[in-house]
Amino acid sequence: MSPTFRSLSIRNYRVYAMGALVSNVGTWMQRVAQDWLILTLTGSGTALGITTGLQLLPALLFSPVAGVVADRFPKQQILKITQLAMALPAALLGVLAITGAVQAWHVYLLAFVFGVGTAFDAPARQSFVAEMVGQEDLSNAVGLNSASFNTARMIGPAIAGLLIAALGSGVTATGWVILVNAFSYLAVIVSLTSLDVRRLRPSPVSGSRKGAVREGVRYVRSRPDLVLLLTCVFFVGTFGMNFQMTSALMATEVYGKGASEYGILGSILAIGSLIGALLAARRTRPRLLFVVLAGLTFGIAEIVAGLMPSYLTFALILPVLGLASLTMVTSANGLIQLTAAPQMRGRVAALYLMVFMGGTPFGAPLIGWVGEEFGARWTLILGGAASAVGIVVATALYARTHHLWARRRVSPAARRLLRREGLDEEALVAAE
Repeated sequence: MSPTFRSLSIRNYRVYAMGALVSNVGTWMQRVAQDWLILTLTGSGTALGITTGLQLLPALLFSPVAGVVADRFPKQQILKITQLAMALPAALLGVLAITGAVQAWHVYLLAFVFGVGTAFDAPARQSFVAEMVGQEDLSNAVGLNSASFNTARMIGPAIAGLLIAALGSGVTATGWVILVNAFSYLAVIVSLTSLDVRRLRPSPVSGSRKGAVREGVRYVRSRPDLVLLLTCVFFVGTFGMNFQMTSALMATEVYGKGASEYGILGSILAIGSLIGALLAARRTRPRLLFVVLAGLTFGIAEIVAGLMPSYLTFALILPVLGLASLTMVTSANGLIQLTAAPQMRGRVAALYLMVFMGGTPFGAPLIGWVGEEFGARWTLILGGAASAVGIVVATALYARTHHLWARRRVSPAARRLLRREGLDEEALVAAE
């Protein structure tokens, strides 16, 4: 088997990946339909930003607790519960839209409830990968997870856009698409039930001691490389990766297009994202510098995208955006998973997801307001500039901090924490 797809030779991962792909297609269909629904109801870019923000706000509020849950309980069981937690609000929103009873506040509330399920699902799902494939194939599996997500990103938005257009482009049309996503979670539940538990490699359970969240934060603070990774991911996730909102505004306001053209933009973006994920899957060990350079490339490409004069030229730059963003995010995720101590992996993954998605509740409404006040182009220009500047500043601070850290190695308290969690100083140096 090709090195790019070597994790698929593991039966448990292969079964899980099939279910995840079906669910991911449904998720992307709902993202497009939900955005189109709120735009149809309100015609407001700010409302679109609020919806995105509310859906991701639980990642900020609950991710630290979700990380502790992922480290304390069997991840396979957690994932079965979270699939239901996401399916139920999706089904309710779909029914409300189909019946014509939906209002904007329904979308806001159910987006938040859906986000709660996602907040608890994500760290368990991220750390469960290592239990299926082991440390030796972890980087490859993380890359393939992103490849699956972005394959669905190519398929889902296009199907959603075509279905919405075929069903009349109205509120009822979006409801049917959202309802499809509600049923897609059954695929994950079936795949989780079909796993061979004898071949899983469960991580050590962290126990129920107090201060588990604070311990995870201290662990990250003791790692300058993780601090830089999380800071770069924060700026890109908060200000740059609002693609659903920015693409919707560009398609409708700047280029005068409809639902099908908007859905196609999402699929074009995913071409680059898929390439980035597959390239990351080939790398046996991602590097910190690689993450930083990919983030800077993303910021510059997003500024260029905001200046594109036509729908065609805008579509042509989107694969570059997708390639840079997914190269950065997948490499950062892989580096975090590989270098975190096994019993801390759920909490570190939760902090990663918190900064990646948790900043969006603040960034998305701001970007939506910028689009209303100054035009859709500025959502991309300012988002790309903020991402690039943030990464440059974070890297400069890291260079200074790392120089001081390298001179004194790590503090005695941090050394004790690293030793207790199974990661010594030399492993920490090697991670960088």
